[in-house]
Amino acid sequence: MRRVLSSRVARRLLQAVGVLLLAFTAAFLLLQAMPGDALLIRFENPELGLSPEQITELREAYGADRPLIIQFFATLGAFLTGDFGYSVQSGTPVRMLVAEALPQTAVLALVSFATAVLVAFGIALASTYRRLAWIGDLLRAVPSLFVAVPVFWLGIMLIQVFSFQLGWVAVINPGPVEGLVLPVLTIAVPISAPLAQILVRSIDEVSTSPFVAVVRAKGASWSWVLWRNVLRNAMLPALTMAGILFGELIGGAVVTETVFGRTGVGRITEQAVSNQDTPVLQAVVLLAALVFVVINLVVDLVYPLLDPRLRERAHG
Repeated sequence: MRRVLSSRVARRLLQAVGVLLLAFTAAFLLLQAMPGDALLIRFENPELGLSPEQITELREAYGADRPLIIQFFATLGAFLTGDFGYSVQSGTPVRMLVAEALPQTAVLALVSFATAVLVAFGIALASTYRRLAWIGDLLRAVPSLFVAVPVFWLGIMLIQVFSFQLGWVAVINPGPVEGLVLPVLTIAVPISAPLAQILVRSIDEVSTSPFVAVVRAKGASWSWVLWRNVLRNAMLPALTMAGILFGELIGGAVVTETVFGRTGVGRITEQAVSNQDTPVLQAVVLLAALVFVVINLVVDLVYPLLDPRLRERAHG
């Protein structure tokens, strides 16, 4: 069993490394294909007063004068050692920029994900209330509505309603907790939608399983069966969806942090796109890919621990 588990972990780790390498290669090629030269755009500004010789020296320092294939392997080798280069716009080490922005985004992502999970479970559990069937049908329609809401529109509407009209949440100079309320809702609502859909559908499917009928025939109440049997089996598909959604949180943070003016990975990404700051964009893309790969790797390895059938299949 240990040999099978070790082989499974090694195989998943190799796949994760392959995905990261593909993500880095795609990001490098796409960013190099962007029109214009970020270094020339930045340093040919007449206000800087740099001579052509000085600009040439800067291009050599950034390695922009070398052939593309050499730039690729040099950048890859630097990334493997944790050296993400320097920002073209500010000259600051990219590693420092990401390190300063990451904690803010991590807090926003974790709180948003926890809120989304609570909302999804609330919708899924409320949909099982059988005395009022129309409430369950209404709750089943809510996730589809959440999915259709654009993140940027939702953020603007939340600011308009809760800040400008009701005055409940300050937008200008809010406190640490107050400043998280609206951004968390902006991210959590769309994320909770597909998770709730999967949970509702899985609960419906598991509820019709033969073993549920057997347990109910022995005199168990629906609440007991729901919490002891149905939810445990219904959570398995939702776990996969949760891993995918959590990996996409950085993408949602780009829009949300821009709308709310928060300092984080989303903000430095927006600034890097505006300034064609290639080193920063490469680091952010790789960071997003790393988060996505690690989370899904953890989910993939935890899945057999929750489903005995997978353990038996691997052992067999």
